[in-house]
Amino acid sequence: MACGIATWAALAGGVKSASVEESSIAQDGIDALKLQKPPHNLTGRKIAIGQLEIGRPPQSGLDKAANTNQVVSIVRAFLRNQPAKSNTNLDTHAAQVASILIGNSKAIKGVAPNARLYSSAAAIPHKGGQPEECLSAQYLAMQNGGDVRAINFSFGEALQQDPRPSAKLDGNALLTRCIDWSARVHNVVYVVAGNQGKGGIPIPTDNFNGMNIAFTTRLNGVYAKVDFSNIGDVAPRILKRNNGVETNLGGRRGISLAAPGNKVSVANLEGKQTTSIGTSFAAPHVTATVALLQEFGDRQLRTNCKRGAGCKLPWGLDARRHEVMKAVMMNSADKIKDSSNGQLLGMTRTLLEKNNQNWLESDAYKNPKVPLNIQMGAGQLNAFRAYQQFSPGEWKPEQPVPAIGWDYGKVGAGNVSFQDYALANPLQQGSYVALTLAWDRLVELSDRNRNGQFDAGEKFNDRGLNNLDLYLMRAEDNDIRKSISSSISDLDSVEHIFHQIPTTGRYKIRVLFRQRVNQPIQPYALAWWTVPASQKL
Repeated sequence: MACGIATWAALAGGVKSASVEESSIAQDGIDALKLQKPPHNLTGRKIAIGQLEIGRPPQSGLDKAANTNQVVSIVRAFLRNQPAKSNTNLDTHAAQVASILIGNSKAIKGVAPNARLYSSAAAIPHKGGQPEECLSAQYLAMQNGGDVRAINFSFGEALQQDPRPSAKLDGNALLTRCIDWSARVHNVVYVVAGNQGKGGIPIPTDNFNGMNIAFTTRLNGVYAKVDFSNIGDVAPRILKRNNGVETNLGGRRGISLAAPGNKVSVANLEGKQTTSIGTSFAAPHVTATVALLQEFGDRQLRTNCKRGAGCKLPWGLDARRHEVMKAVMMNSADKIKDSSNGQLLGMTRTLLEKNNQNWLESDAYKNPKVPLNIQMGAGQLNAFRAYQQFSPGEWKPEQPVPAIGWDYGKVGAGNVSFQDYALANPLQQGSYVALTLAWDRLVELSDRNRNGQFDAGEKFNDRGLNNLDLYLMRAEDNDIRKSISSSISDLDSVEHIFHQIPTTGRYKIRVLFRQRVNQPIQPYALAWWTVPASQKL
């Protein structure tokens, strides 16, 4: 078992204290601090999230360490799928991760300081701990009355520990299948520290239904470059050599997003401020951002949902779907800095690969079969932009949709195998459009005792991934061969388009059911961000 950090070294001792305004949650990082302040006042209040690691942070009233750690206040601590025992399995790494999730002190402010955090220690010292880790994840997902919105994985299993002969990153490890099953059944966003390979944490980064996170370092004071410590390389010979070992088998892209992870301010087990480095500390930025978005979504639901009358769009229970959170955060990620004219969707920074190339120079921009950048996914998490993406609410394809929005929809295989979203206003020539489509691989539990839960000794069946494609088209066209841009991977559970509008005019988005592998109806989440033309046509 390995922690999800590129290096084990926590830079403890002698650390110059950084203010919250200079931290990774502020404007130079993910810009979540803006959401915590008026008028938004989003702090994750009443939203439950989970944390699964080797060890755990202290719990007040249970552990002596909680008396000195005034930064983190968790709701409950567990050992796998049982209540934690006093003063056991405590771990400074887990405490550091928790401080990014929910830290609440003058020196260390977490992304969602008022979220309800449930933390479980897997703490399996022997090989073959994936069944116990799955039990732990399931147990976390069932906390808070079964309403846990996201679970953070800042650890994982090495391929060498997997019991399968010649194990590869092919999505078939028990823990990987478990995550894909639980994401769908429990409706949880699983956020996994995303460095892969022999020096990283391969399993469960070969999941389909969760999100894998790379980490960035500061460039001129701003988190804007993929850190060299992330494992992975774009050189073809290296990719071929490491296929299924340090990259997903067959070239499927493994990273969803990047987030700050170099010299991130955290609090150790005793509550003292220090800094750490790695994907372990990037992942909780994403997990806790889910809590901020879900707090906002629940506010809207309280207004738009009436007992006995249901919910009135643009806000309904679809706002809680894990696929929606995935699409929203990925579609709003920073790629290329906007020059203040709005043409680049107001993005706040240009994110660079290790070799200083940007997103527009990568195969993800140039090749429609490659939806995501191998090092940064869809870009770097921007919590405030994710709020801007989420806040217009859900819009259905039966009527023209606004410039920014999202939908949780369904598309069926058959004669009419697509859904079209016509944009209500013309799009501006020279502006960019961002589109993200996310859906689930179908993994089912082989439930021998029919209790609806995973039990030790049970397995999961992979029923595969239906193949969906995504297109940007002129409003008047119906032939996808005339599309302006497309994302047509036959490997990934995400399609992503970032494309410049060639001519001012009317456009539509098409979700196409390309190939049926399992069920004839496929649910999906779609997020879009466009720039309307300055003058109506």
